[in-house]
Amino acid sequence: MASVNAALAQFAPRLADVEANLALHVEWTQRAADDGAELVVFPELSVTGYLLMEAVPEVAFALDSPEMERLREISKTAAIVVGFAEEAPGGRFFNSAALLDGGELLHVHRKVFLPTHGFFDETRHFAPGERIRAVDTRFGRVGLLVCRDFWHLGPAYVLAAQDVDLMCVLSASPGRGVEGGGSGEDRGRFDSAASVSLLGDVYARSFGCHVLHTNRVGVEDGVTFVGASEAFGPDGDLLVRAPDLDEHLAVVEVDTGARRAARLRMPFLSEERPHLILRELRRVLADRSAARY
Repeated sequence: MASVNAALAQFAPRLADVEANLALHVEWTQRAADDGAELVVFPELSVTGYLLMEAVPEVAFALDSPEMERLREISKTAAIVVGFAEEAPGGRFFNSAALLDGGELLHVHRKVFLPTHGFFDETRHFAPGERIRAVDTRFGRVGLLVCRDFWHLGPAYVLAAQDVDLMCVLSASPGRGVEGGGSGEDRGRFDSAASVSLLGDVYARSFGCHVLHTNRVGVEDGVTFVGASEAFGPDGDLLVRAPDLDEHLAVVEVDTGARRAARLRMPFLSEERPHLILRELRRVLADRSAARY
């Protein structure tokens, strides 16, 4: 399988304006394709904006909706990974990500971990997803995660256990810790962005996969989203980083041959023992549920 070019579409969606955002997806996908990209990764809730609150039912759409058909059409220009509010049977709504290519909907991931602290209030408006699956594509085996899913170790591990080649992460992460910034090349950055960088490095290096993380920019209801989208190679190398706060299209080569080389140098994935982990987790959960008093 030959290497491909992927694009991180770091932009600012319009809050609760699906039509305007679909038009932006057309524009950014065409720009990426003109730059040679075959895959474009958009941010979390890129079709709707993030701080939707009670507007979720007004902007959410189903997988067989006209809005999804529009996205199918866009994916004929280049494969796309988009974020949207999904309306599902049973009156449920999900913070979802979809992978589309060549006019086909290939995969949907529903955000598993929903933050509810500070200004985050996702459990009030969304139901949590219940599956973490990878899908085979012309780019290799691809897994999707949405923002907080990336901060938990479990989802990335489950994708790695499915031998994922490419981990696409969609975020709407605000800038926090502006007076921190770490050390070295991270000095002066938002602390939150530097933390995500560490996760990208660790997951890419540990699992021998490419990690493509697109974070949005812009301001909604006084919340500033930081951007700083990044791509990591399977040896943990930072391949590209978009700037803080500004819209930016970053195109990066996803070298499929690099995965094999990285896994030979650092055979962490082949050393994994998921059956042991599963057995021990079952023991721990049984101990936690046992009556103590």
